[in-house]
Amino acid sequence: MSTRRTEKIIGEIAEELKFPKEVVLEESLSAFLEKKLREVRARIFQISGKYGVSSVREMEERYKQGTLKEEGTWQDFQRLDHLEYKRDRLIQLLKELE
Repeated sequence: MSTRRTEKIIGEIAEELKFPKEVVLEESLSAFLEKKLREVRARIFQISGKYGVSSVREMEERYKQGTLKEEGTWQDFQRLDHLEYKRDRLIQLLKELE
């Protein structure tokens, strides 16, 4: 979708609903970030549940203790690390919108 078209749609929505464009844009952005945060949290839950850990730190600790083998799990460890970073960044962006 082009920027011009997006601006036109936002303008139409704002006019029809009698809200300032900034409010429509900010609430849309907030809803988008919240949706992405839910998706990331779901993926974190899948990976952490698979290994019975609550975080990448706990997974790393299990590697150190020898209760979790790196073979076959290393990619999930990297994914979990990235997802936790992404989750934290999305939370930070949402706070900036408040």
